[in-house]
This record gives sequence, structure tokens and C-alpha cells, in this order.
Amino acid sequence: MNIENEFDSTQSQLKILSEINQICSAQSFSIWLRGGWAIDFLLGRITRSHSDIDLVTLINYREPLEQALVNAGFQKIPVSELQTDFLKDGVDVSFVFVIRSEGGNIIANGFPNWIWRKDALLTKSYKLHGISLFVLNPHQLLEEKMVHEQGTGRKLRAKDIESLKTIQEIIDTMS
Repeated sequence: MNIENEFDSTQSQLKILSEINQICSAQSFSIWLRGGWAIDFLLGRITRSHSDIDLVTLINYREPLEQALVNAGFQKIPVSELQTDFLKDGVDVSFVFVIRSEGGNIIANGFPNWIWRKDALLTKSYKLHGISLFVLNPHQLLEEKMVHEQGTGRKLRAKDIESLKTIQEIIDTMS
């Protein structure tokens, strides 16, 4: 991908991210970034081009969120109990759905053994290019990357290894 295409892709993703944020804000749905965009928001700068947008929300928002996005022109691509993907203007968006148990645990829907940190869903927003969003706790992001290979059976890619280092640096500066 050349630099112009990377810029166009990044701009398209920021536009879609802003649109999703506006839709969710209007409906009072809380969403959190995960993956590469979460790292960029934590740092307050774009570090690289991204292949998609990864988001998290609570399972009780699933149906109204899916309907709101479809109404806004997003193509819905059901994946599993855990996830629904969407496509708009060539931008892939993935939503993972979580449950908050009576005991306060955050559990990935459909994966009762995947219990997240109780502080995974930060309530502080981070801003990038005029968009203000919640992100997953960097400790949660790090744990996800560390169990990636085990959970998916795929080896870490170079960008995953770089993300691990960056997330650790973010954690170190927050301490």
C-alpha cells in the first residue's frame, strides 16, 4: 500500500469511527476501542495504518446497535455470539460483545472462560483527530495480545509484537 492509499484508508476509518461514535452517543451506548486504534488513541497520535476498527460494547446494546448501524448504511456481517462485523465505504468494523456478571466480572459473550479484568472498560475518554472515545484498559489490551496465539492458533505477526512493546510502554508511563 502506498502512502496516499494509507492516508485515504486512515481518513476513511476516522470518518467511520466518528460516525459510529455519533450513532452510539445519540443512543447512549457505551463503546470502547481495542486493537491498534486503541493504542493510537491512548498515545494521542496515529502510529500506523490499520486494517480495521475493533470495538467492544455490552451485550444488551447488541440488537439496537446493529439496527442503528444498518439504518445508517452499514452492511451487517454476523460472525458469532461474541462478534458482529460491519462494512461501510470499504472500512471493516468489528464489535465484540461483553457481559457484566452479577459479581462484576466482564465476560466475552459466548466465551464463559474468557473473563476480562474488572477494570477493562475504562471510563476516561481519549481524543484523536477530534474524536473522543473510551478505550480498553492497556492492561487488558496487553493480556489480549499475550493470549492471541493461544486463543486463535495463529502466531503473532510483526505488528502484534510491536503492539505488545508499545502497550507495555504505555503501561510503564501510566505507572
